[in-house]
Amino acid sequence: MADERIILGIDPGTLLLGFGIIRVEGKKPSYVDMGVLDLRKEADAYAKLQAIYECISEVCKSYHPTELAIESPFYGKNAQVVLKLGRAQGAAMLAALEYGVQSVTEYAPRKAKEAIVGNGAASKEQVQLMLEKTLGVKLESRHLDATDALAIALCHHYQTVNPLIGVKGKGGWEQFLKDHPERIA
Repeated sequence: MADERIILGIDPGTLLLGFGIIRVEGKKPSYVDMGVLDLRKEADAYAKLQAIYECISEVCKSYHPTELAIESPFYGKNAQVVLKLGRAQGAAMLAALEYGVQSVTEYAPRKAKEAIVGNGAASKEQVQLMLEKTLGVKLESRHLDATDALAIALCHHYQTVNPLIGVKGKGGWEQFLKDHPERIA
């Protein structure tokens, strides 16, 4: 593992796409940036994909991430929604890979919430609060899609330093809390 890693987290969407970036020096993560691409005014599906590609390309040009962690589409009642999310995810992945990202990893939304809060059904507000405590920054509530992306980036960091986090019977969340009492409020 390199001494410094820059992880780009993406919460893909065709209405709102969130991105969050953390820098990891040694094993310590720190906040770099986050934002939301608002696509609600764009009616054309293909123009949305182009906007996603261009946005993530600009983020990659600015921050030079080494790794991409992206939320995987979850199965819902409407297969069209999953297809649209997959396209958004693909546009973001292609942009990141084109600009030098060395690895891409997908995480289910529940996995990221469990890694950050300890509860896969945590609210966006709970995730935001824990990110603020963990990263030592104040985050605006209007950026909940971006905080989800930041959570995915941090989840990826946790998985790479301890892939047993979240695995029951092998340490998991309880062991993490014992090992890191400074993260308990």
